[in-house]
Amino acid sequence: PGCSVAQVPVAEGKSVQQTVELLTRKLELLGAEKQGTFCVDCETYHTAASTIGSQGQTGKLMYVMHNSEYPLSCFALFESGPCLIADANFDILMVKLKGFFQNAKANKIESRGTRYQYCDFLVKVGTVTMGPSARGISVEVEYCPCVIANDCWNLLMEFMQSFMGSHAPGVPSVFGTKHDSIYGPADTMVQYMELFNKIRKQQQAPVAGIR
Repeated sequence: PGCSVAQVPVAEGKSVQQTVELLTRKLELLGAEKQGTFCVDCETYHTAASTIGSQGQTGKLMYVMHNSEYPLSCFALFESGPCLIADANFDILMVKLKGFFQNAKANKIESRGTRYQYCDFLVKVGTVTMGPSARGISVEVEYCPCVIANDCWNLLMEFMQSFMGSHAPGVPSVFGTKHDSIYGPADTMVQYMELFNKIRKQQQAPVAGIR
């Protein structure tokens, strides 16, 4: 199914939580129904210094991610690709590989919130947190009947504008690389990785509206 993951800015004068409530109220007014909760998390691993060698190579970052929509899977992504889909035991493997990859624990980030169903659309509005504080808002919209992402972009866009207004996103970069191939779970995880990295970078600057 074609899917878009986007960040929504915090509304002026509002907190993260109040902005999430505004969005979910709009969805409920459209007639969307709550269908449980969701969580996507991401841990950052960097190449251990001992494995980099003396040629001045830079360490690589690897992101290990989970999505409650795929409870039996674990996703391992590098920033420039590829994405490995493994079973849930992958986390145990990462502990054994700590001589090669070290967990940057302070960088753990997750998005958690409510799932909504509206006709053929599945919408997930999440609060993105790092440590104890809310850092931003994610909105994932999936058009369930369609497996070729580019075929459903106009529909997705129209629906997102109905409750996100001018904050509806542009075409995700994964759509550009997919062309007419089938969209899969890894494509959604790449979008979450990009969104989390964007939010991490924004944290270098102070954020208004978080209390």
